[in-house]
Amino acid sequence: MAEQDRLSITRAAIDRLDDCTDLRFRRVMTALIRHLHDFVREVDLTEDEWLTAIRFLTDTGRMCDERRQEFILLSDTLGASMLTVMLAQSRGRRRTRTTDATVMGPFFREGAPILPLGADISEGVEGEPALYRGRILDEQGRPIAGAAIDVWSSDAKGFYDVQVGEAMKARARFTSDDQGRYRFWSVRPAHYPIPTDGPVGRMLRAMGRHAWRPAHMHFMVRAPGHAPLVTHIFDANSPYLDSDAVFGVRDSLIVDFERHEPGRAPDGRSMERPYCTVDFDVRLAAVLPRRKEKTMATTKQRKAAKRNVKKAAAAAKRKRTISKLPKKTRTALGKQAAKVAKKKRKTRRS
Repeated sequence: MAEQDRLSITRAAIDRLDDCTDLRFRRVMTALIRHLHDFVREVDLTEDEWLTAIRFLTDTGRMCDERRQEFILLSDTLGASMLTVMLAQSRGRRRTRTTDATVMGPFFREGAPILPLGADISEGVEGEPALYRGRILDEQGRPIAGAAIDVWSSDAKGFYDVQVGEAMKARARFTSDDQGRYRFWSVRPAHYPIPTDGPVGRMLRAMGRHAWRPAHMHFMVRAPGHAPLVTHIFDANSPYLDSDAVFGVRDSLIVDFERHEPGRAPDGRSMERPYCTVDFDVRLAAVLPRRKEKTMATTKQRKAAKRNVKKAAAAAKRKRTISKLPKKTRTALGKQAAKVAKKKRKTRRS
């Protein structure tokens, strides 16, 4: 059995995947092992630090239940969720003006009530009334009838229904009409801090970061023949647009909440107090043929990678051997190596 050193152990761990038949899984795990080992070497990770990381992930799992997903929160606050969103959208759409996607967040709930267009989903929710309206369109700007539109948001204090009780509030599902239109009443959401009573909160405090998200309304839109879209409407007057704790803000999603005095609203509803209107059209991308997954590296590339690892291991071994030599010998070898390098540089210039 060959003993591994701090460099060759990476190649050995990757070689254990030789019998893996799932090419995508093999590719992902190969990259994960390589980058994880590089990270451990780069920061010279100690055993205590590694155990601390394991305890952190264990605590993160313990915080998860049907109402809270701490791992999504961790992914969001590290920017990983938003990065996967960006990659997915760039991978699946052409050069068209489709609506930008953003993070799902940890507060989506399946089974929201299906309501008729124009319904008010703010019953029992504190906040300024707001009428949301717009159209669901395809890439060419044509209306999409029958699109399923899930919406949800926080209340005026920044709390979602899952944080305060069992009942579903400020969330629902609508269906676009024959002209692709949607409209519903809710409240103007507030900016709020993500939960900080768990391991993710401890991490943010240790990093010296705030936990705030700008005010937003969530949308998830699905229609046959089109790519599903998860996006937000951000309030243009909200703080933290430039420092969203989960990196979810995109300029195209920032809209004005136009404020109105009491009176008759655009849909004919009589309003006894000030309210807002929000106009936002959603453009969905057509579903593209699924990209064929790239295969693993060729045999030639694998052999080249193994040679590079062996060279690095040999170099490390020489370095350890040289470090045991007397100081004068090491100095002489260093000067000799410098002369050789200088001579090579002169040769290349000429």
